[in-house]
Amino acid sequence: MTGERRPTRHVVVMGVSGAGKTTVARGISELTGLRFAEADEFHSEANVARMRSGVPLDDAARWPWLRDLADWMAARHAEGVSTVLACSALKRTYRDLLRHGPPDVEFVHLDGSAELIRDRMARRADHYMPASLLDSQRAILEHLDPDESGVVLEVAQSPEDLVAAAVTRLGLPTGTPAGLR
Repeated sequence: MTGERRPTRHVVVMGVSGAGKTTVARGISELTGLRFAEADEFHSEANVARMRSGVPLDDAARWPWLRDLADWMAARHAEGVSTVLACSALKRTYRDLLRHGPPDVEFVHLDGSAELIRDRMARRADHYMPASLLDSQRAILEHLDPDESGVVLEVAQSPEDLVAAAVTRLGLPTGTPAGLR
């Protein structure tokens, strides 16, 4: 057994801002023991200032951020630690870059109506992403392709139901079994 790497799982909870990515990813982490990270915390100060002022990020601003996220997952994989990441991952090319981190990445796409998500965004007070950027995010959103490993969940469900559905549909073990810490 010496030198053998423990199997790891790497899940990205994706979708537009306001879909509930952080809540669901934290819930998955709590239920399964996967290490949680919030992709927003990896943004540069310039990216945050840009979004706070209502200017959407372009790909040039996103690439270094996505590489940092892929590197973070790869480093955890090398440690034998499974992860769950809350990250928009709106385009296929962004998800492809994230897959350059650990060998396998699975996605949970939180999808729902613009009206519901806009309402949620309008009610939150502690986030730099204004509801005015929702339309730009929805415009670039590319849904999971059939060859991408993952599930799509409707955000109108309760957070608890979304977490349970994600864990069940991905076949994630609950608790903190060996290799899933």
